[in-house]
Amino acid sequence: MTYTVPKLKDFSAETLDKRVAELVAALEAEVNTVASEAEWKVLRDRWMARKTGILSQINEAWLKAAPAKAKPEVGRKVNEARLLIEHHIVGKREWAAKGTLRDLMLGERLDITLPGIRRPLGAEHPIIKTMNEIVSVFRNLGYSVEEGPEIETDYYNFEALNFPPNHPARDTQDTLFIANQESKPLRDRLLLRTHTSPVQIRTMEKMKPPVRVVCPGKVHRNDAPDATHSPIFHQVEGLAVDTNITFCDLKGTLDHAMKALFGSSVKTRFYPSYFPFTEPSADVQISCIFCGGTGYRDGGRCPNCKASGWIELLGCGMVDPNVYGFVDYDARKVSGFAFGMGVERIAILKYGVDDIQLFFNGDVRFLEQFG
Repeated sequence: MTYTVPKLKDFSAETLDKRVAELVAALEAEVNTVASEAEWKVLRDRWMARKTGILSQINEAWLKAAPAKAKPEVGRKVNEARLLIEHHIVGKREWAAKGTLRDLMLGERLDITLPGIRRPLGAEHPIIKTMNEIVSVFRNLGYSVEEGPEIETDYYNFEALNFPPNHPARDTQDTLFIANQESKPLRDRLLLRTHTSPVQIRTMEKMKPPVRVVCPGKVHRNDAPDATHSPIFHQVEGLAVDTNITFCDLKGTLDHAMKALFGSSVKTRFYPSYFPFTEPSADVQISCIFCGGTGYRDGGRCPNCKASGWIELLGCGMVDPNVYGFVDYDARKVSGFAFGMGVERIAILKYGVDDIQLFFNGDVRFLEQFG
């Protein structure tokens, strides 16, 4: 029978002892019926809930209702009852928890000495793996890593990089603009960054020379997807600004990086090019890693370098002095170089992939080869 708290008319010691004994007997009877932790929680709430528990009811029905002269004795008995309730219920919880585990072990024959089921760890995506390799090469040269937002303003993506408004070089970027920006000034309009060069501007704004950073990240251009183009791809760009930096420093740095990525036998060559934010500018080629720079292999023309013996890989140049004006650098005291390379292009060479779309299709059969 479920225990209910009786109201007291007699507050003598004998009556109190009798009522406490009845309470303990009822408590023990209920405790003995508990067989799981869920049942224990019900028991705990019934006896120890703050407002409706039996312990709170005892306090109201016995202690507060007692006359002033009897309150000290009633208080001692109520406190004794509280300790007994807590002792029985807390002790029962430990038993219930152990009993549940024991039942599982006996009922389902669980062998706790067996190793658990481990979720297999994945592998780096080949693009991320290649990006990390490139960044690692420059970190070993003392470069730090900087990142920036993929949604940029026209100012950081173009203007501060020496692309003035209406400059024809902007057309080569195939920019994707955010809609409904016409009401804003041109320099504040939002777009998806077309290169990671804006990170270089943001870095120079917050740091004074010397600066040596690499800027890896995702970029977006309005390119139709095919075997060699994707509207989303990745770049790693670098920047070094200090006193007395020359084009020789640029050539030595990139020659070392290419050898670190493709092997010590790789050669590099530079030939003139154009980028609005560097002057002079150059494209960098490496000797073909498939034919050893000969232009021929397997008795025929090398298809990778088109029999030229060279593969174009990245662009670079000395930072145009105009760029320093946007970041409050003194072009008379500092000089620097910048470079940028497409991660997909390097991954294609390193892993012999013939279609850039394979990197983005999510085909597990392709990706698990790089695990």
